[in-house]
Amino acid sequence: MLEGKNAVIYGGGGVIGGAVARAFAREGARVHLAGRTAARLEAVAEPIRAAGGRAETAVLDALDERAVDEHADAVAAKFGSLDVSFNVIAHGDVQGTPLAEMSLADFERPVVTAVRTTFLTARAAARHMMRQRSGAILIFGGYGPPMPRLGGLLVAFGALESLRLSLACELGPYGVRVVTLQTGGVPETLPEGFEGRDAIVGDIVGKTMLGRAATLEDVGNVAAFAASDRARTITGSAINITCGSVPG
Repeated sequence: MLEGKNAVIYGGGGVIGGAVARAFAREGARVHLAGRTAARLEAVAEPIRAAGGRAETAVLDALDERAVDEHADAVAAKFGSLDVSFNVIAHGDVQGTPLAEMSLADFERPVVTAVRTTFLTARAAARHMMRQRSGAILIFGGYGPPMPRLGGLLVAFGALESLRLSLACELGPYGVRVVTLQTGGVPETLPEGFEGRDAIVGDIVGKTMLGRAATLEDVGNVAAFAASDRARTITGSAINITCGSVPG
């Protein structure tokens, strides 16, 4: 589905970024893994290369305007295009504390981080995609019903949904699509031994209609579809992979 495409994944050394990178590579894309830790990026890239895929790595901070722009320009110049942009860096959210007891810094951190990094990376990609008159910008997370003690996380997701709509309507005339992958939680992202893990997983699964939650493989498969020309009619909207926990 992605043969000949160049896909940049910010946070490519993480569990979500790695899963999406493997799916993209399997579908023929050259993946460009960007993040702050070289060892984590290489840990994702090496198995992709060993399986016959193509993976590049770059150490950068996706909150750094100059670094993001220079990397996007370098990808397009060296490889001929920038076709997919996907940002899954950590937002630094604090969970478990009631809003009435939370510091301003802890509340606003995920909001500022999510909006800043998504704007910077989307803008860097859009400048090339507009010239190409094609491309897909994917946003991860989605906005669901209100839940307690998530700090600024849902506020950040709400802001990203507004940004997604603004980008989609401006970039649509150039053939560029902007799509959110909406999940209700991916249990595999919670490490074994994480305090309260079983209760959290039970809550995620218990809210679904299918009696199971999305897996990392599910996320990768849907991301590959969303980035491909098979999804060319989808933009300005979310693809719901919540297994029914968020209807509609």
